[in-house]
Amino acid sequence: MDENELHELTAPYALDALDADERRAYEAHLALCDRCRGDLAVLSDTAGLLAYAAAGPAPPTQLRERILGAAAAKRENVVPLRSRRPFQALVGVAAAAAATAVGLGVWAASLSSELSSKRAALADEQRAAAIMAAPGARRIALHGRLGTLVVAPTGEAALAVRQLPAAPSGKTYELWVIAGGKPRPAGFLRGGGGVSTAPLRLTVPGSATVAATVEPASGSPQPTTAPIFSATS
Repeated sequence: MDENELHELTAPYALDALDADERRAYEAHLALCDRCRGDLAVLSDTAGLLAYAAAGPAPPTQLRERILGAAAAKRENVVPLRSRRPFQALVGVAAAAAATAVGLGVWAASLSSELSSKRAALADEQRAAAIMAAPGARRIALHGRLGTLVVAPTGEAALAVRQLPAAPSGKTYELWVIAGGKPRPAGFLRGGGGVSTAPLRLTVPGSATVAATVEPASGSPQPTTAPIFSATS
């Protein structure tokens, strides 16, 4: 086996694809060849990345179809592993794996955000239920919408609103505690269900008013629209 043929074994060696005789010949050559040692270091890292990418969760169907479509379009550029250009072939595979990993990363981040949002919504529902079940809690009917403001003896409060439609696109229902004529942000209320519940982030003192307005999705420091409902403790 001449020197050029030994150089060509770097890629399959990195992937553990040589038979015993080829491995012995290549390892003897590797001890004397700086070029192959450098190439092998790069290819070994790439092979490791490919292994990690393969262990990830299955991507969504649309993402998988886009990746397979892109791979099919570039099929003519794929070089057999044992050809005269193994290094270039493996670099192409690594690039495709990197693109897959990026797509999976975006999908995983989106999934994580969705799960976090659902956990936060469940925590809010549980806290609202606890406030509503507190001994001695006062129940006050809302003005402008079917529903109830519940204020516990500690001042903690929660809302239950019936048939509240989903907020317009890019908007949310922001809650306010108004005491002494000064409104303070007190959280958000999700609509779109039969009964929408939410705990307030502020305690509600006596004679204070709780109200809701339609605001930008990120919230506002002060109300910018008329209240859609209110209740006075």
